[in-house]
Amino acid sequence: MTKKVAVLVTDMVEDVELTSPKEALEQAGYDVVLIEKEAGKEITGKKGTTFVIDAAIDDVKPEEFDALLLPGGYSPDQLRSDERFVAFTKYFLENDQPLFAICHGPQLFIQTGLTKGRTLTAYTTVQPDLGYAGANVKDEAVVIDKQLITSRNPDDLPAFDEAIVKALKEQA
Repeated sequence: MTKKVAVLVTDMVEDVELTSPKEALEQAGYDVVLIEKEAGKEITGKKGTTFVIDAAIDDVKPEEFDALLLPGGYSPDQLRSDERFVAFTKYFLENDQPLFAICHGPQLFIQTGLTKGRTLTAYTTVQPDLGYAGANVKDEAVVIDKQLITSRNPDDLPAFDEAIVKALKEQA
């Protein structure tokens, strides 16, 4: 059975924060499913890369996936205003399922109310917000807290990609 990784994403995602982990996960044998409001919709990253959405949020359940990836850019800030995406993310935090977020991705965590006591990192401007929400924030390339793996920015992608693939392989 193919392992599936959900990606919650919309327009203005930081292109490389989607393409790099997606490629690493696919090379490791995982099926990466892009989820937005509408299946088949084409979204555009901050740098102009286009992506086709695989599934609509209303047509998937978090239980169908082995992990969740939240790339950064302006995408997470837009998605966190929609309770469906917040609830999807909340499932992974509540059930200690593999959850990977980079840059602005952890903005979705704030909406869940489940950041208190978690150790993580994010983009420089998001770090204080997470701290105010009760998280233990570190300024490191990759921070691992149980099944939650976070990273700061595109410069950290090699370490982030390696960490997420390793975590899924260890779980298998």
